[in-house]
Amino acid sequence: MEIRERVEQALDSIRPYLETDGGNVSIDEITADKVVKLKLLGSCASCAMSIMTFKAGLEQAIKKAVPEITAVEAVNITDMDDPNATMPSPVI
Repeated sequence: MEIRERVEQALDSIRPYLETDGGNVSIDEITADKVVKLKLLGSCASCAMSIMTFKAGLEQAIKKAVPEITAVEAVNITDMDDPNATMPSPVI
């Protein structure tokens, strides 16, 4: 099975939880040096918990299922350690 298929299977194990809150995730790219670049979709892209979802859910699921992956990055969220990071406004 190809790496991309194995990454998709790992994401499929997390998708039901994301979809419950109106979100999803897609693979943007898998680089030659085995870095997976993900795009958070729907409410996941603007959720204040997206960094935690990414680190504790998506990244861990991929690395566990596909150990040869060297890194997992999100292309559309800001790292919480970035001094210029801003949190989305709460929905009222």
